[in-house]
Amino acid sequence: MVGAKAALAGVWVGVAALVADPGPAAAQDAPGLHLAMEVDTTMIHLGDPVRVGLAVDHPADWVVHWADSLDIAPFEVLEYVVSAPGASPVGGAGGDGSAAGAGGARSVAALTLTSFELGEVEIPPIEVAVAAPDGTVQTLLTDPFRIGVESVGLDESGDIREIKAPLSIARNWWALLPWLLLVAALGAGALYLHRRMQARPAAEIPQPRTPPRPHHLVALEALAELERSSLLERGQVKRWHVRVSEIIRAYVEGQLEVPALEMTTGEVVSGLRTAALGERITHAFHGFLSHCDLVKFAKLRPDADSSRELLGTARSLVEMTSGPGPEAADEAADEGAGEPR
Repeated sequence: MVGAKAALAGVWVGVAALVADPGPAAAQDAPGLHLAMEVDTTMIHLGDPVRVGLAVDHPADWVVHWADSLDIAPFEVLEYVVSAPGASPVGGAGGDGSAAGAGGARSVAALTLTSFELGEVEIPPIEVAVAAPDGTVQTLLTDPFRIGVESVGLDESGDIREIKAPLSIARNWWALLPWLLLVAALGAGALYLHRRMQARPAAEIPQPRTPPRPHHLVALEALAELERSSLLERGQVKRWHVRVSEIIRAYVEGQLEVPALEMTTGEVVSGLRTAALGERITHAFHGFLSHCDLVKFAKLRPDADSSRELLGTARSLVEMTSGPGPEAADEAADEGAGEPR
């Protein structure tokens, strides 16, 4: 295990280097390019957040192409926010001292990471692509950075303690008397209310409540709200797939009476087969939920367009199971519903 936390947060680490050695001529074609990374700590507990800042100083007519999503294993990306370019705070000069001209700019991105591995864990080099006005692309790399991850509240130095015998419960019947009186009072109150309700005139009996809204309308509205959200623009691909999976599972629980929110994907598929929806519809639900599980648990990171296409699959699942019956829905599944991409 590495040492204690750094005394000062916000340590700038490394100066960016081009992925391929550009040579003297290429270096003149890319003046003022500089990438730096800021990490707020060098030691965390298991699951604690690590905040990382990336800053690219570049000429104003160059464009930084940030990745849609980042895979920084063994760290997991909790949040990824890219800000609009602004003026360079170093007066148009690159962070390495090279002049970027009076029109120098700075593009920044903020990441929040965490790790569930103990020991000394390394943030791998992060690539950032910068495009020149003529279309030439330079790829910059940060230096790797090590962070110590320690366990929470465990005393690993002590000996194993002996197992203690179970505690005996003292039987004090007088201590139970107040509880018995309380139960008797509650029973008498319930009996009184029951008899009073039976004696009330018909006009005083409350009218039944308005039935809840149809489950398919609730699901379609939730999918539309997710489509209007900015999760994909902020790089939160995993949270997007978690939410769309929750919407469909809640719909299955309400519409098809399968407790999908508390089940694994395999259990949900078994429940749908018991509901006799047909093999095609069951297969369509299986493919959709399996795709969401790959993003949630296997660190699959589809791009933004593929994630948006998943909404069309979710709407098809709702529409084909909220119609006239399983037979018509099975035909709709045969015509258009397929596994999500």
